[in-house]
Amino acid sequence: MRSRGLLGARAALLAGPVVLAFFSGGYFDRARTGAGIVAWVLVGAAALCALRPVPRARAPRLALAGLFGLAAWTTLSIVWAPMAGPAYHDGQRVFLYAGALLAASALLRGRATLRALDPAVAGGALIVIGYGLSERLLPGLVTLAHSRSAFGRLDQPLTYWNTTGVLAALGIVLCARIAGDATRAKGLRAAAAAAAAPLGLGLYITFSRGALFACATGLLVLAVARPDRARWRGGVIAVGAAVAGGLAAAPFAGITRLAGTHGERISEGLAGLGLLVAIALVAVVLSLRARLSSEPLALPRAAPWIALALVAGGFALFLAVGSHESQGQTVATHGAARLTSLQSNRYAYWKVAGRMFTHAPLIGEGASSFAPQWLRHRPFAEGARDAHSLYVETLGELGLVGLALLAAFLAGVAWAARDALRLAPGLAAGPTAGAALMAAHAAIDWDWEMPAVILPVLLLSGALLGLADLRAPARRAA
Repeated sequence: MRSRGLLGARAALLAGPVVLAFFSGGYFDRARTGAGIVAWVLVGAAALCALRPVPRARAPRLALAGLFGLAAWTTLSIVWAPMAGPAYHDGQRVFLYAGALLAASALLRGRATLRALDPAVAGGALIVIGYGLSERLLPGLVTLAHSRSAFGRLDQPLTYWNTTGVLAALGIVLCARIAGDATRAKGLRAAAAAAAAPLGLGLYITFSRGALFACATGLLVLAVARPDRARWRGGVIAVGAAVAGGLAAAPFAGITRLAGTHGERISEGLAGLGLLVAIALVAVVLSLRARLSSEPLALPRAAPWIALALVAGGFALFLAVGSHESQGQTVATHGAARLTSLQSNRYAYWKVAGRMFTHAPLIGEGASSFAPQWLRHRPFAEGARDAHSLYVETLGELGLVGLALLAAFLAGVAWAARDALRLAPGLAAGPTAGAALMAAHAAIDWDWEMPAVILPVLLLSGALLGLADLRAPARRAA
């Protein structure tokens, strides 16, 4: 009975983000409330069925304490926030995340469960991205809703192209991890390499510069998390399939931005589908023929620090170049033209959030206070509800207290990832890369408000907390 309960709870935990994606990503109140109820029911199931429902090691406890503290502080800020309703919804969302992380840390344990995690999350991403691509590849059979603000970019079913892009990026990174795992069955490795092709197409036609940066971050972390020739060779096949999948559709305006007549879109969609299938088949053949040996690669001892410097340097370049381009006007939105510029209005958002911090540095202006402050101080006529950076927005809305709690959560996950990589690098590499990918993208967009994108990463992070917790008895015995 207990084993059946654990199996059902794990299945619900893994399937939840995929289901939520088809309700506008859980952005709105009703879907988010339902997801929160499910998350806390799963916490109850973990308390009844799991051997260790609450981690004992210090790293997992720091992560959980930080996230639960952030949820409580966000909810408490209703007292001084300008709008109580939106502030309550922000707190509700963070309590959803805290429950999901706690449930994941308790339920996603055991070698078989952890080995199923990467394929499950990658498969979920493929389902969501594949649904969005269906209209473009088969326009005569499938019609989806359109958002005017998307300008033809891939945004369904999440309804926002940048979060769609980062979900595709997460799928690509995990597919690269699976395709390079010599301990996996050949069929699974080949399937992962093939799946990278539609995920790469999905990433490309979001034309999300931030998602591309996040994907590069995840792949870089994956490359240094456990370097051996098998992982690099398999990963190169998957990444090559993703790049080819994106470039194959580049000439077809009907696929990339829903342009052209109905007849043109049908012919272009079929041509793109044919190319995508061909690329996936080539990836399968290459994966099946690849000789994967776990021969280690001798990287410099400072490789992790070099990777961190590359990510930080890329982000700094993004800021330095983009902040000098024009703002306050419509950003280039049509097709690949977006990828030729770093122009963005984010820098104006961040200035307003910085002004909020200087006004109330300790406690901030309260959850969801950015929207009214933007209306009051915006330098140009554009609506914005979020500061497009988790860290900047937290500083402006929740002050140093909120930022410290967020930092405790992130530090706990990073600490747990280090312990997990030392204990079981084969199991921890994918979740570590996925967590790093989202941490990078959250710096430049409002992913935090989209549960269907954050929850998969919290599942990966929860697995890291569970793995790190295995070190707790050894430390006490020592």
